[in-house]
This record gives sequence, structure tokens and C-alpha cells, in this order.
Amino acid sequence: MRNLWLLSFLAVWVPAGWSRAGDKPNVLFIGVDDLRPVLGCYGDKTVLSPHIDKLAASGVRFDRAYCQFALCNPSRASLLSGRRPTTLKIHTLAQFVRDKAPDVVTLPQMFKEQGYEALSFGKIFHTTNGNHEDTQSWSRPAWHSMKDDKVKAPAANPPAVPKKVGPAKDGADHSDDEPTESPEVADNALLDGQIADKVVEALRQGALNKSQPFFMAVGFHKPHMPFVAPKKYWDLYRPEQFRLPANGSHPKDAPDFAGNDASELRRYKGIPATGPAVSAEKAVRLIHGYHACVSYTDAQVGRVLQALDANGLRDNTIVVLWGDHGYHLGEQGTWNKRTNWEVATRVPLIIRKPGAPPARVDSKALVELVDLYPTLAELCGLKAPDKLEGTSLAPLLANPDQPWKEAAFSNYVKKIPELGEGNVTGIATRTATHRWVRWSGGPLKEPVDELYDHTNDPQETVNIAGTEAGRRVIAQLSEKWSKGGYAAFGPPRGR
Repeated sequence: MRNLWLLSFLAVWVPAGWSRAGDKPNVLFIGVDDLRPVLGCYGDKTVLSPHIDKLAASGVRFDRAYCQFALCNPSRASLLSGRRPTTLKIHTLAQFVRDKAPDVVTLPQMFKEQGYEALSFGKIFHTTNGNHEDTQSWSRPAWHSMKDDKVKAPAANPPAVPKKVGPAKDGADHSDDEPTESPEVADNALLDGQIADKVVEALRQGALNKSQPFFMAVGFHKPHMPFVAPKKYWDLYRPEQFRLPANGSHPKDAPDFAGNDASELRRYKGIPATGPAVSAEKAVRLIHGYHACVSYTDAQVGRVLQALDANGLRDNTIVVLWGDHGYHLGEQGTWNKRTNWEVATRVPLIIRKPGAPPARVDSKALVELVDLYPTLAELCGLKAPDKLEGTSLAPLLANPDQPWKEAAFSNYVKKIPELGEGNVTGIATRTATHRWVRWSGGPLKEPVDELYDHTNDPQETVNIAGTEAGRRVIAQLSEKWSKGGYAAFGPPRGR
């Protein structure tokens, strides 16, 4: 029965034709949920990520890449539409992209409409929390596993005291779920292993045809919470390897509302609803769990890349690996995403083109996820739609050291009930030397600024917006913004 089901699945999923060679390159588009640059290729000395490191070793690794909104749906909607969250007006998990932008041609839709087979496995669009898949984007129905990663806690990991906090605002209630688990199961007992299975099989079957190029989007779930990974990945690490972050307090002189309440973590069993989120011991276990999940997903990325090579597709396939936003692991005294700070907005981004030199190339250019849409359109020789707001990174792939954008931008929208009604919007401007965040709107009668000096304070521990030097920097950035907004900080003309 299982084999019959698999054949039935493949009959639906295997595209009519794939390109092993030809005029247009294939695209393998790998997204990883909640992945910050905790990777060996980004200089992390603890994590084990050999497969992503190997990808980076033959591609361009962008050291300063930023998401446009540190939350899954707004970030992915921006990336997949090529428009900024401030344009889309998407800032929650439940907002569907076409409700806000009915005329949008998404990134995979562009490929589909210009001769590609556009396929999706796993999490690409945000399809939970009241949201749903975008059927117009894909040549075949997107594949999502019907299972989840809830498993029984192993005996060595007794459950903490249950806590009932009720459903979260986004509809997700994990009050009966452990925040970390290490079951002794095979990789494909969990979601990401199942996704890798389907992709490997599709690549094997699809490599038999040559008539049509593919755009394959592969979305892995981990290291999103809960931190559940097969035990063998937990066993790669020892608890004593992990330390609490040095910048484990709210930045000095930063407004209280600039952080978050760690609400995503607080939904889980044993995590208090108020006060300090976790003890030092539990914090170390959470950090351990995050690393185990990164290694687990790295192994699945490796399986996909190995299948690409084994089926003769490497030499005609562009590979892009990206994280949808960063992630706090105790930095700034909080957890998860949902801030405008560096650790929540900086993401890994690796691009490998066919024929790339067999050595890693690093780029220090300030780049953004919104840039991926025009980049892939240019690399594949496709006509991009109007209204794209990013900049093609194709020139950087040829010359990573050339002058580029002066800033990357992120924003966050939130309510601050203790101050009054309405949404407050924070727009973060990240330059080569500073991060400036300006909060305005809603109950704020005047804008509130944050400024962090990345030359002297790369961990963003002190807000210097109120200092004389800080005011000068903000005045310079404000003047430039007033003369052109985002465009004022774009790449030099005539590049």
C-alpha cells in the first residue's frame, strides 16, 4: 500500500519535463525557518553544519544580509512578492499576500508563467495561523506533510510542570508541548526528514526528463520551535559547550517596547507566562536544542544537494539558501524573533551559480531578502514584473567587493497597549557602521529613536540615540532619507 501511495504521489508531483541542460538554468530555492547565521561558514565555532558549509564553499556567502520583517509571514510575503512590508502592509501571521496585493506576480509564479515547472515542498508561504497556500504560484499543488513534530518526551527528559496560558493571539497554543525534545527516531519520522524524502525522490524522477527547467522551492521547518530533533543530533553536542549570551540584558537606554515579551517561548509547557522566561539551566538546554535542530536541518539540506549532484543537475542549477529572519537565544534579554535588532534581522544567504569557482567567495555588501526576486529574474533571463523594490545581486556575484547599498532596511509593527491605542511602526536602517531604528505612529506623540554603534558595540548593548554623537548620526541619516527614502541608500548609479 505504501509503494502504491508513493507512485500515486509521484504521478501528481513529477513535472512534465526538467532541464538537465539547456538555455535556462534550474533553480533550487531552499528556505530555512528561524535560521540565524549559526553556521560554520559564518564563523560559528560550535555548530556542526557541514552540508551548508560545503554549499557556501562553492558559492557566494553574504555576510550582511537582512530580512525585511522579523516574523515568518511578513518576511516571506516580502521575499516572494519582491515588495517591502511597508508597501504590502503585511505585518501579522494571518494576512494573505493576495488580499493585500491582488495584482502581485509572486516569484514562483513568474517562473511558472515563463516556462518553468514551479514546485513547492514544505514551508515556503506561511500557511498556518489562519493563512493559506497560494495556489497561483505553483505548477502542481504545494506539498505539505500531514504530520507534525509532536512526540512523546523520552524518559531521560521528564516533562516540566504543566502550564496553561490559553491560546496565543495568533491561535497557536503549545501549553501541553515540551519546548525541547530529543526522540530516538529516524530523520524522516519528523517533518524535515519527510520533506527531504519527497525532494530527493522528485529530483531522481525528474532528472529523467530534459525538456523544461524547474524552480523548486524547499522549505525546512527547523530550527523553528519546538526544538525537536532526533537524538543523534542532540548527541553531537554537550551542554557544557553552551554559554548564555554576553548581551543578555535589554539594551541600556533603549525603550522598553523595543524588545518582545518572548511570547512564542512562553506558550510551551513549563515556561512561565510572566517574569524571566527561563532559568540559566533551561536557557542552556534551549540553546542546545536550537543547535541540534540546525544540525538536523543541515543534514536534510545535504541530502537534497547530494541528490542534485547524483542526478547530474548541479551544472545547470542555481542554488539559493536563505533564512527568513534571525532569532534571539537570550540576547537582549529575550527569545525568538519579533524585534528590529541585529540578531532578529540578520540572516544567512548563500547563492551558488553554475560554473562558480570552487572556492567560497564572501561579500560584505549590505543586501536584503527583497533583492532575491530581481536577482533570480536576471540570472535566469526572465522578464521581471513591475513594482519590484529590491535590487538584483547579480553584479555582486560577479564582483562581490564593488560599491553597493549604503543601508539595508527592516521594520516591525506592534501595539503598545500601556501607551495607548494604534500600531507603532519601527523602521530599522542598518548601515555599515550603525543601526538606527525610528519608532513612530499610534500612541507615540513624537518619534522615538534607537541608535547602535556597530564599530564599538556590535552586540547592541547601549542605545546612543540621546548622545551628541548619536544625534549627529541620526540627523545625517534622516536628511538622506528625506531626499529619497529607500532609494537614497541604493547601489551607485551606473554600476
